[in-house]
Amino acid sequence: MPFEDRRRLMSGLDVAFMTAREPFADSALNWYKDVGYFAERLGVQLALPPEERTGLLGRFAGLKEADPESAHLSDDMFATVAVSLFGAGAVSTSAFLTLAVLALLQRPELIGYLREHPERMGRAVDELLRWNLSVGDGLPRIALADVRVGDVLVKEGELVLVLLEGANFDPAAFEHPEELDLERESPNAHLAFGAGRHFCPASALGRAHAEIALEVLVERLPGLRLAVPAENLVWRTGFIKRLPERLPVAW
Repeated sequence: MPFEDRRRLMSGLDVAFMTAREPFADSALNWYKDVGYFAERLGVQLALPPEERTGLLGRFAGLKEADPESAHLSDDMFATVAVSLFGAGAVSTSAFLTLAVLALLQRPELIGYLREHPERMGRAVDELLRWNLSVGDGLPRIALADVRVGDVLVKEGELVLVLLEGANFDPAAFEHPEELDLERESPNAHLAFGAGRHFCPASALGRAHAEIALEVLVERLPGLRLAVPAENLVWRTGFIKRLPERLPVAW
């Protein structure tokens, strides 16, 4: 995507990933505005010779022309996939980085530790992924059959709200799960990227984004600190991710 379009695209995601019991005014208008944008960008790729096409939309253009199984797919369908991938990646990455920075700022010694041990950044990112309570709501699931979860019998057809972060703080899986331990040596089998058929296809890219961003941050801004007490932060409501509305900092 053109870098200069970033603000327009990100502002659309602030509406696209809101949560509400009922549809709200202009939510569909906001979504289809972004679908239209990506359909337009797909058209740009389709107009180029195959050897000059780039990025995901360039791949989509090739599929649309060369793959018989994709011939029935419209530009809007491809654009919808692009919007979903872009939105999920941008919102998840920005939310993680906000919460990771907040966690580090509340423990300034950890910033010094990461500056002195940059080789530990990969493990630190995994621990911050485990630690962050980033999902704003429980994931709704319908039981397809009677199943016992602990001492509770969930009957076929019943609704269950699954809290992924509960698993990330399971003492049976993590030693001292309440501690943010950047030196954690045991396997960090967190569920920040989901699991099974719902495992995030961009997990490697997400980790790379996180490692690069945090490496640059701790190196260039070692004196970064919260400009207000953490308890004064205002948290966003009605959004798919748990986020402070603002994160005021000084350096």
